[in-house]
Amino acid sequence: MTENRRKGGVRGGDKAVPRRWNHMNKKEKIIEKTDLAIKGRLLFLMVLFLLAVTGLGARLAYLQLVEGGELSAKAASAQNKSVDISPRRGAILDRNGEELAINTAVETVTIDPVGLRRSIAKTSGQSVGLVAENLAGLLGLDADAVQKKIEKESRYEALKKKAERETGEAVRAYAKAAGLGGIDLVEDSKRYYKNNNLAAHVIGMTGDDNQGLSGIEYMMEKYIKGTPGMIKGELDASRAEVPLSDEERVAVQDGQNVVLTIDTTIQFYATQALEKAIADNDVQNGGAAIIMDPRNGDILALVSKPDFNLNDPYASPPGYISETWNGRSQEGADILNRTVWRNKAIMDTYEPGSTFKAITTAAGLDEGVITLESQFRCEPVTGYGPDPIRCWTRVGHGVQDLTHAVYNSCNPAFMRIAQKVSLDRFYQYARNFGFYDKTGILLPGEVKGIFHTTPKEIDMLVASFGQRFTITPIQLITAYAAIANGGNLLKPRLVKELTDANGSVLTRFDTEVVRKVISKDTSDKLRAILEGVVEEGTGRNAYVGGFRVAGKTGTSQTTDADRYIASFCAFAPADNPVVCVLIMLDNPLGDSHMGGAVAAPVAQKLLEDVLTYMEVERLYNERDLKEQMQQVLIPNLKGKTVEEAVKALQDLGFEYKLQSGIADVSRVVAVQMPLADTRVSAKSVVALYADADAERMMVKVPDFNNKTTFEAAETAKRAGLNVRATGSGVAKGQGSEAGAEVEAGSVVDVVFRYTDNIE
Repeated sequence: MTENRRKGGVRGGDKAVPRRWNHMNKKEKIIEKTDLAIKGRLLFLMVLFLLAVTGLGARLAYLQLVEGGELSAKAASAQNKSVDISPRRGAILDRNGEELAINTAVETVTIDPVGLRRSIAKTSGQSVGLVAENLAGLLGLDADAVQKKIEKESRYEALKKKAERETGEAVRAYAKAAGLGGIDLVEDSKRYYKNNNLAAHVIGMTGDDNQGLSGIEYMMEKYIKGTPGMIKGELDASRAEVPLSDEERVAVQDGQNVVLTIDTTIQFYATQALEKAIADNDVQNGGAAIIMDPRNGDILALVSKPDFNLNDPYASPPGYISETWNGRSQEGADILNRTVWRNKAIMDTYEPGSTFKAITTAAGLDEGVITLESQFRCEPVTGYGPDPIRCWTRVGHGVQDLTHAVYNSCNPAFMRIAQKVSLDRFYQYARNFGFYDKTGILLPGEVKGIFHTTPKEIDMLVASFGQRFTITPIQLITAYAAIANGGNLLKPRLVKELTDANGSVLTRFDTEVVRKVISKDTSDKLRAILEGVVEEGTGRNAYVGGFRVAGKTGTSQTTDADRYIASFCAFAPADNPVVCVLIMLDNPLGDSHMGGAVAAPVAQKLLEDVLTYMEVERLYNERDLKEQMQQVLIPNLKGKTVEEAVKALQDLGFEYKLQSGIADVSRVVAVQMPLADTRVSAKSVVALYADADAERMMVKVPDFNNKTTFEAAETAKRAGLNVRATGSGVAKGQGSEAGAEVEAGSVVDVVFRYTDNIE
């Protein structure tokens, strides 16, 4: 054992193991453990690295794919400065090219907050608060709100949009005087309406951002608004503009001009006539007036009252105190929508009353179940309830042919016509004439009336004379246009064409025929009948000397027992119609609520003005000449000798009065009364003066009350005056009071009306 130790061995079974082997095994184990540890660490690091790379890859992918667009935009925003350029909004013009809605030059005041603060810091005597206060004062803004914008970490903030040029100049002068940079003014435009209230519901209004909110401004927005432009510039890391960098400009595309079918002059006539009717007849809920060309469906005028000023659309409506009014509140907007913003011509529904009798007559004639010689007895219709259905007049009309049944607007006659047509066919005509559908006029908010869907015979009977269903004014005049033009129902046309800035036509809007509703033969017969309604029937207050007017009166009671709708629908000339007119007055509380008494006279004045303006030739008949309704123009006599002037007047059938004391007929006329080109009745009186400063010949105005047109003209002539007659019948009003002293030759306006057989 000692020997073995000495030899450096150990005993292990039968063999002895050398010591160095044992030592080497330990070192190998240590090395092996170390290698494993290193490998473990390397593996850990490798896994950690792979996880990091994977995470970075995932993050990169997320940033690229998910947030890439937003980050790119932020980067571009940080590196670039851009200023929007507003396009010129297209103008709105009438059919003759007269501007209705245009753009006026204004400026948008903007700031570069970062640049402005740097400029303030470099300028003695300035502070952010002081600059904010000064800018707010010039722009009419809140100083705290302006200061918050100046303190923003951005390069662009708008302080004031649509600032007037004077305001912009004041801001520009202040910035220059104070030595401040970072305040910019960009040219812009604001909508301006040249005629304020005229055609307000047609043209429509725009919002604060020049976007269309109503009317044509809204309906044609995609054509009118144009496409904005832009100016882009580069910024460095400090967000300052890079010197000498190129600016990129994105061209602005101006909006297209909209040319309407509206005629400004005719629109003015319609507005004036409706306003006067509302005032004269104490109309409580306003009214509507529409003028259409039946040949092509063009709307020449469309008026709804009450209305509003397009340049101040949020102003207080009638009946509200302006000092406490807030049109931009929700309550204010609701009131405006119910009153002045409401377009009664397309949004109000009402029972048409007797104006619908023309449709019933058209159905009977077109079906061939009645003729002009058909006879009707004016007697109540029974068997459809506890009470008989009577005529509008308790006196009755006896037995009459079709023509006189229409003249007299006899309810029982129209019930019999409807029965002959039959239930299904009657309502098919109502559908064909468009009373079940919207007309499609290019205005927002159009509604359709309520017509029977599952009618019974009693429904048809009362519908035959215009009750127990509702329509809109635009539906009715569209139906009358079909009667006038030979039987074609047309879609009302409000936009004629689109043009560019140079006036070149880009798009035309053609006339659209919806369907054929009656034959030309039916149209011819019905036009002649409706002309008789105006000549000797319930529509006599629409008679115009020299123009053949055809039309029908209407009076209907609403669900409110004391509220009536008075209306009149007409076209002229009856043999070759060029205009249709509809007047609707909602709840007249004056002397009468009957359509023939209050609506027909409005149409009469309007038709005379419009047809004269359109240069339609007057063709006077024997009645016109007998009643002295012929209108003539006073010639220009200034510069002629008295002898020449007298002869010219005598040749034209005029009477004359000479300045007292004129003995020498070779003297030259210096003054005449009436003035040249004044329209008066034939055989009027003209006063002549040879001395410009001569004392005027004065006469007293007679009392024309209850005189016929002929009697009034003769009375005026004897007094040395002239009459300008409006309407027919007997005189019910005069412009100058009886007994007043006026200059010889003056023209006295006298209103004539029929008061009997008016519905």
